[in-house]
Amino acid sequence: MGWDKDWDNNFEELLREYLPFLSADEPLEDDTDLRAVGLDSLGVVELLGSLEQAYDVRFVDEALSLDTFATPAVLWEQIGKMSEAASR
Repeated sequence: MGWDKDWDNNFEELLREYLPFLSADEPLEDDTDLRAVGLDSLGVVELLGSLEQAYDVRFVDEALSLDTFATPAVLWEQIGKMSEAASR
């Protein structure tokens, strides 16, 4: 089974916890600039741990870059790649 391009509710809930400048009624779009809505370096570290635990993946090497945490779509795609690699 392939990775679903559309993220699940758990991903959005986890992500929103680290986005203080994104109001609850504001939609989280594929291309939302996560840094612009408040994701800082401490938030990245905490979010990384939460995502690893929730999706049973490990962020390593090339996934550990600010580019990975640029937008929700990029981050979700990376989780998908790691999840598919882990299931092989």
